[in-house]
Amino acid sequence: MAELIALESRALVTVRGPDARAFLQNLLTQDIESLKEGESRFTALLTPQGRLLYDLFVTVENGGVILDVEAAWREALVQRLTMYRLRAKVEIAKDERPVAADLAGFGDPRLPALGARLYGRAGVADERAYEAHRLALGVPGPADWGTDKTYPLEADFDLLNGVDFQKGCFVGQETTSRMKRRGSIKTRMLPIDYAGPQIAPGTEILTGSLRAGEVLSGMPGRSIALVRLDRIEGEALVADGRPVSVTTPDWFR
Repeated sequence: MAELIALESRALVTVRGPDARAFLQNLLTQDIESLKEGESRFTALLTPQGRLLYDLFVTVENGGVILDVEAAWREALVQRLTMYRLRAKVEIAKDERPVAADLAGFGDPRLPALGARLYGRAGVADERAYEAHRLALGVPGPADWGTDKTYPLEADFDLLNGVDFQKGCFVGQETTSRMKRRGSIKTRMLPIDYAGPQIAPGTEILTGSLRAGEVLSGMPGRSIALVRLDRIEGEALVADGRPVSVTTPDWFR
C-alpha cells in the first residue's frame, strides 16, 4: 500500500453558516450551491479584473464548506473573504487539520489520475513525490501562476474543471467569460521536455529570435511553461541554450 503524501504546502479554511454556499457562489469560479455532501470541486477566487488570486479545492463537509488553499496564502484568503462577507451569515475560520494526497485514489476534481485529497490524515511521504506526479501528467500548479499575475484560462482552469461558465456571476466573471467566448486565449500553460537539469523559472523560450514563452516550475527534464500557442506548432524551441519540446497532454486535447 502506497504511503500518503503530506501536502504541507496546503492549508484549510472553513466557511459555515446559513449563507455559506450562497456567499461562496457569488465569489468563486465554480458552482458551489449544487455541491453534495462529501463532493469536491476545483475552483478559484479571482481579482475583479479576472486574474487568479487563489486556487481552491472546495468540499462540503457536515453542512459546512472546506476550502483547501496554498498555505502561504491562507491568511490573505481569510482576510479577503472577511472583506466580502458584509452582512452574510457566515463564519470564516482556519482549520488546522493536515492535508494529504493518495496517489492510489481517484478523487481529484481536476483529473482523476492526480489521486485523492484527504483532510485530517497525516501524510508520510515527501511532497516532491506529488509534484513529480503532477508534472508527469502535465498539470500546472500554484507555483506556475502565483497570485494576481495570470488569467485562469491561461492556467488551463477551463480544461481542468475549474470554471463553470453556466453558473452566473462571480468575481472576475466578465473578463473570464469574454476570453472564452472570443477564443482570445493566446497563451497557455503546457509541459515542456528537455535534457539535463531543471531550467530556471523565468527563462525565456525562443523560436529563432522570437519569444515563444517562459519556463515556470519544474524538475530535471520537465517543466511547466507559459507558451504562445501561435509560436510553438512545428517550431524549433530553445531555452537556456537547450532544445525543448512542448508536450500536449491528453486532457488538453
